[in-house]
Amino acid sequence: MSQSPYQRIRLHPNIQHERKKRQRELWLALVGIVLIGVLSWVELKFFGVNSYLFLGLFNVNLILLLLVLFLVVRNVVKLALERKRNVLGAKLRTRLVVIFFSLSIIPTLLMFFLSIKFVQTSVDYWFKAQVEGSMEQALTVGQAVYNTVKDRLEGKGEGIIETIRASQFVWGGKGMDRFLISRSKDLDLTLIGVLTPSRREQNWHAEPEWESSWRDVKKGIAWAELQERQRFWSAVWPGKDADLVVGIVPVDKGATGYLVLGATLPQGLLFKLDQIVRGVNEYKQLRTLKYPLKVALYFILGIMTMMIILGATWFGFRLAKEISAPIQALAIGTKRIARGDLGVRIDDESGDELGLLVQSFNKMAMDLENSQIGLKQAKERLERQNAELESKSRYMEAVLDNITAGVISLDGQGRINTFNKAAETILGIEASSIMGSSPMKLLQGEFARMVQEVLTQLQEMPSSQWQRQIDLNVGDMDIRLLVNAVVLHREGDEDSGIVAVFEDITELEKIQRMEAWKEVARRIAHEIKNPLTPIKLSAQRIESKFGSKISDPILTQCTRLIVRQVEHLQEMVKDFSSFAKLPELKLRYGDIVEVLEEIVGIFEQSHGRISWDLHVAPPLPELKFDREAMKRVFMNILLNAAEILGDDENGRVAMKVGYVEALHRVRIQIADNGPGLSSEERSRIFEPYFSSKRGGTGLGLTIVKSVIDDHHGYIRVHPNSPKGTTFVIELPAGKEQARWSRPV
Repeated sequence: MSQSPYQRIRLHPNIQHERKKRQRELWLALVGIVLIGVLSWVELKFFGVNSYLFLGLFNVNLILLLLVLFLVVRNVVKLALERKRNVLGAKLRTRLVVIFFSLSIIPTLLMFFLSIKFVQTSVDYWFKAQVEGSMEQALTVGQAVYNTVKDRLEGKGEGIIETIRASQFVWGGKGMDRFLISRSKDLDLTLIGVLTPSRREQNWHAEPEWESSWRDVKKGIAWAELQERQRFWSAVWPGKDADLVVGIVPVDKGATGYLVLGATLPQGLLFKLDQIVRGVNEYKQLRTLKYPLKVALYFILGIMTMMIILGATWFGFRLAKEISAPIQALAIGTKRIARGDLGVRIDDESGDELGLLVQSFNKMAMDLENSQIGLKQAKERLERQNAELESKSRYMEAVLDNITAGVISLDGQGRINTFNKAAETILGIEASSIMGSSPMKLLQGEFARMVQEVLTQLQEMPSSQWQRQIDLNVGDMDIRLLVNAVVLHREGDEDSGIVAVFEDITELEKIQRMEAWKEVARRIAHEIKNPLTPIKLSAQRIESKFGSKISDPILTQCTRLIVRQVEHLQEMVKDFSSFAKLPELKLRYGDIVEVLEEIVGIFEQSHGRISWDLHVAPPLPELKFDREAMKRVFMNILLNAAEILGDDENGRVAMKVGYVEALHRVRIQIADNGPGLSSEERSRIFEPYFSSKRGGTGLGLTIVKSVIDDHHGYIRVHPNSPKGTTFVIELPAGKEQARWSRPV
């Protein structure tokens, strides 16, 4: 572990001293504010200085000077008091302060006098007569450009009014409109039109830029001046790409209307003219401040000079304090170690006897700190070990919560202390309801006796293992569990309890039986398929050759019976082959509802006595499925329902299609109101060669389940309420489908 960094130890004032210090600083700030106000009044009263720049610079420098002066005076007073009390290091600090003051005053005064000469020369150069003349001429040129445009507008306006009077145009008429458009183009006007005495526009024509901003221009017109003087009025209006000169000419002395003309100036001319005017005014104002400016600059230079001298003096105080600080730091460090702060160090690189004393102090503090660090490391090791144990415990909990096998453990008294999520799912029991209770609450009758047998065997032979398959009914489903139970062994604890691990092997056994039946079907189909065709052909040849020669009808009946039975066997062989090796699926995106509607339409025609209801809950995502395979699935399920319902006039098959967003699956429910299936029939309905119908091969629903499995879906069968059977099909969609589907 790294050592604590060295740190400088400083004296900390007590609370009372700190409060007095804040009060002094507050009074000092108030005095500074009053002085700024008084000095500003003196400058304005006697020097006529109204430049905020001068006032700001002067007052800021004055505040800095007062601050440094305060620091220096305070340190001088403190040093004098320390010399009077014979504080260790006070004489050394006095000599250092005198040296710094002497070294700073000579170059600073030299720089002060040189700066005064430079300021005097520069200010005289700023206020030469040539500068003012150039600015006046620039202003005259800009105003001349504006006056030229204004005079032209006035002449054009009077000429247009005279032409209107001579031509006797009607104000607001079409002739007036055409005339103004023509004159606007001839005279290169940006804006032309007539304003009525009520300030309403007539015969108005303007370029798009000024048409949109005419309202703002109109607000800036001096209407009172126009009505009073009844003569030409003009103004300049700034625009986006150019400046607009607006001229208004009264139509006559009776103020019956106004002719408005507009011409553009180059962009920025108005802005530049305003800048020139402001520059001339500011220059004239600044020229009156020539001598006050010199005086203010002299004051500023004087303040800066004093601040440098006082700053150097204050720096001398600080340096002297740094030299004498180790002595005070040793005393403070000793007190802090006594309080238990072993990380304190004194940073001293002087190399003299005082430095040797500081090094000895640091060595002592380091030895004490190393001892404390050793204790902390031992504590941290214990904390890490506890954290590792806790982490392992959380890891085991995560494993138990995420494995598919159910885990139940009992303590030494036979109470349940572990019941993972898989056990909850398999047994349909919440862990919170049985934790701390006996497992006898879970099972009754034969299974309770079996649990007692397990407990007895493991208690008598702790090193043995109990394993057995048991069948349970959970809800409306029969499941088979493979259970393993062993005694928990922990060192130094003879009675640690029992742990039981069980898995639901119902689906696994079904898959194993399915694979076995597929192999049987493949072999049966192979052995039977070859002799069937010769038998059929032989029977047909016997009938064709001897049927006309032998009058006994038994020959014909027997040969035809042989042919029919052979054809029936060929159909069975075909089913065996289909079951043994289903065709590879061709998955494509499509509408599953469209396929279901097609099959339902067929059954509505062929089994009209049965009510076929299809309900779709939109929206549904597109699915990726094999269209022909899903047709066979729906055909098989609906055909079974139709055969079970028969000619029942109240027969009904209800189908529901919806999207389960939480599972990312499309759920299809097909329910009939037939006699239904028993619990045993429901558990075996998808097994090969199991059929509840007479003459059935028992392969139809087995093939249906294989097709749904190949689509990575699920198919289940439940009892319908109040009677009948419900088939539930779930097919993946969205993210779930993307995990399994492959493009074709």
